[in-house]
Amino acid sequence: MKKIILGILVVLLLLGGALGGYLYYVAYGTNVITSTTSAGIPEDNVLVIPTSVQSINELTALLQQENLIKNDLSFWLMAKGMKYRVKAGKYKIPAATKTSRQLIKVLRGSQMSIKVTFHNFRVKEQLAGHLAQQIETDSTTVAQMLNDEALVATYGYTPQTIMAMFIPNTYEVYWNTTAKEFLDRMQKENKKFWNAERLAKAEALEMTPTEIYTLASIVEAETQYKPERPRVAGVYLNRLQTEGWKLEADPTVIFATGDFSIRRVLNRHLETDSPYNTYRYAGLPPGPIYMASISSIDAVLNHEEHNYMFFCAKVPEVGMPTSHAFAKTLRQHLNNARAYQRWLSTQ
Repeated sequence: MKKIILGILVVLLLLGGALGGYLYYVAYGTNVITSTTSAGIPEDNVLVIPTSVQSINELTALLQQENLIKNDLSFWLMAKGMKYRVKAGKYKIPAATKTSRQLIKVLRGSQMSIKVTFHNFRVKEQLAGHLAQQIETDSTTVAQMLNDEALVATYGYTPQTIMAMFIPNTYEVYWNTTAKEFLDRMQKENKKFWNAERLAKAEALEMTPTEIYTLASIVEAETQYKPERPRVAGVYLNRLQTEGWKLEADPTVIFATGDFSIRRVLNRHLETDSPYNTYRYAGLPPGPIYMASISSIDAVLNHEEHNYMFFCAKVPEVGMPTSHAFAKTLRQHLNNARAYQRWLSTQ
């Protein structure tokens, strides 16, 4: 009988030792799979935890799917023991992270921020698609929000003018930032951009920030040569301020047609019946036709004061970027246009 009891005690001790060893492994054993470069150098991992992943079971499955852990039970037990609560986000897992305990400490900490950059978009759908590639939201949700009259009105815009809220730049946000949170952030950035100095310059032109942005979007689409943007802006402001003149901006016609492959605006394009066609309708179009850069916005606010009323493509000079020839009279403008046409015919 004593031998049996002794045997049971030995077995229990062995089991206890085994359990203790396993628990030690759970806490301190290597369980995180470290990535390496082609040269075999350990490198950090990045884990994205979607908002839909809310339980430890789901997170454990995700870690296995991403090939980040060796033993799912090890991680699961440690997460339960540490009373870890899943937090969505994008996390950098340092190469030095080895144990389940260390991994959970990383996931309990701050998620990494990401840099969202946007520019050169013509329509809201392009912006929505780009944002969906940067943060967790989907493009349909963003597009619907940008076209929601009631929602954009809370920011002071309409679906036609909402693009004016977006100042092209690079912004740091969290990956799981919602579409609404992103719009809130853009409104704050817009208000910071429109400081007292810029607002005073807009007021001097008797234009709102949205109107300035709309004109800047035309300047942006008209020329990629930054040094001449203030002069181009001056031409358009001269036309706006001259009675009987229409803006007659080719980029607005292209926007009105919806065919952004158009290289040259022809007479048939000018017949497009749209409030965005500034050959047919006086004043500014209903909203921006392009995402205006800070350079173009400031070009309007700090436009060149002159008497030019016309401009057209200029015969390129060797080593110089594409630019325009400016004219004060129609005759000068026609001469400039003929010179360009003659050059084209030789190419």
